[in-house]
Amino acid sequence: MSQTILLSSPVTHVDWISKYQKQIGHGAKSVRIILDRCKSIGLQRVYWRCFDGGLALYNSKLMYPESKGSDLDDYRAWASPEKPRLDVFSGYKNFDSLKEAVRYGHKIGLEVHAWLSINEDDHAWGIQSRFTKEHPQFRWVKRSGMPYNEQLSFAFPEVRKYKLALVKEILAYDVDGFFFDWIRTGDLRNGPQADKTGTADFGYEKPLVEAYQKKYGKHPREVPNNDETWVQFRCEPQSLFMKDAHTLIKKKSKSLPISMMGHNPWSYRGDGTDWIHGNKNGLLLDVALWAKRGWVDEVVAACYFSKTRKGGTPDKAFKYMRELVKGRCNVWTYEQVPWTVEEVEAGVKRAKRLGATQILYWESDYFGPKEKNASDKARTKRMADYGG
Repeated sequence: MSQTILLSSPVTHVDWISKYQKQIGHGAKSVRIILDRCKSIGLQRVYWRCFDGGLALYNSKLMYPESKGSDLDDYRAWASPEKPRLDVFSGYKNFDSLKEAVRYGHKIGLEVHAWLSINEDDHAWGIQSRFTKEHPQFRWVKRSGMPYNEQLSFAFPEVRKYKLALVKEILAYDVDGFFFDWIRTGDLRNGPQADKTGTADFGYEKPLVEAYQKKYGKHPREVPNNDETWVQFRCEPQSLFMKDAHTLIKKKSKSLPISMMGHNPWSYRGDGTDWIHGNKNGLLLDVALWAKRGWVDEVVAACYFSKTRKGGTPDKAFKYMRELVKGRCNVWTYEQVPWTVEEVEAGVKRAKRLGATQILYWESDYFGPKEKNASDKARTKRMADYGG
């Protein structure tokens, strides 16, 4: 079967070993098993996660290593305090998962892109980065004036400099591209992160408030939270970062693709009660500007449609993102991991009908390390037909 659709999926190494530690172990061996599995199901491109909240899954000089996770106020302990913890963190001591993923992925013919959850320093329940612990003054602030527990604001030049330094660290690896994941944001214990209009309830940090007052002669709290000028104003720091990140990445190689994942107008986050009205209002991301300026090459809208507002569909999410970028970027479809041949076919059919050249399956650990039954084998064969 001729290849017409590029199949891809993100890889969170810590999720794989949390689920399948007995089958795949840890260290370099586990990376090889994961990538062999990705290759066997027809994936041509994987997005290797570099941050687990505020912790590094590579050899970082700026972030705590994942091995420090057991010492922190992390979501596993908070969500299930009555359950014994599976300690998968100690295996990361002196182990660089990104380095091994790039080495082995290239050996077996897989593209390995760096997946950066650039907009989080906690991963929902307090996995704090070193930077946010040391600089609490740089955190998000709600309209009420309450600061977030960990979340860093791009309104501060120091934060943008720190985030760019993380990009620079990863540029030292021979990755095939950069995938900026903007949807992971903020400690859920600080929720909701959006008001009833789906507009971000943050961005009230001192630099933004003072600059807005200087330009418009009024405090941002004197206008509605979803006022267009105030929303646009709060988008500017993230745009400054993307501009600088683009310059940094393309300086190394103009051929390195830059992709980003945002939300859509029917999105929820967290427990499914916090409506996020798309990228601009919900996340303060001016994706249309990024595409116009050429700061991103590929885009996708996350589609957790088990937690969607009424009327949302994967088709609508794709068309929303395509309209934002106006043909200036490749737009992917987003699919949940298929369990049957029929679901594989439906996803490929959708991508072809919409004109997408890539499917992002969310996410690879749901495929598991091997087939469990005849249905799994049939699904794997069909995906390999398309992707192989």
